[in-house]
Amino acid sequence: MHNIKKLKIWNDSIDLCVEVYEALAKMPNDERYGLSSQIKRSAVSIPSNIAEGAGRDTAPQFNQFLNVAFGSSYELQTQLIISERLNFISKEVNEPILSKLDEIQKMIYVFKENVNKK
Repeated sequence: MHNIKKLKIWNDSIDLCVEVYEALAKMPNDERYGLSSQIKRSAVSIPSNIAEGAGRDTAPQFNQFLNVAFGSSYELQTQLIISERLNFISKEVNEPILSKLDEIQKMIYVFKENVNKK
């Protein structure tokens, strides 16, 4: 079991989630229950699955939840790119979010490798 509050990967993914929510505040109202809702679920899924995995007893269980978080990060990346192409989110707003997401993806990958070694 890990103390999630001390996990950089969890803290950074929480920060990313907040940034995503702030970026979506300007999204058209008719997308509130469509793409916007899906983006929010994907963003929340990343730190949530890291937290759930951290609370599990074994490395394979933790790894399973890290895999889900990793998948959610790619889902979020795709949805943010679609939103930018539809002009729901500006490139100026989206680029820093996608950059942070890229770093989180790398962190999850490395973290999974370390969990698997234990």
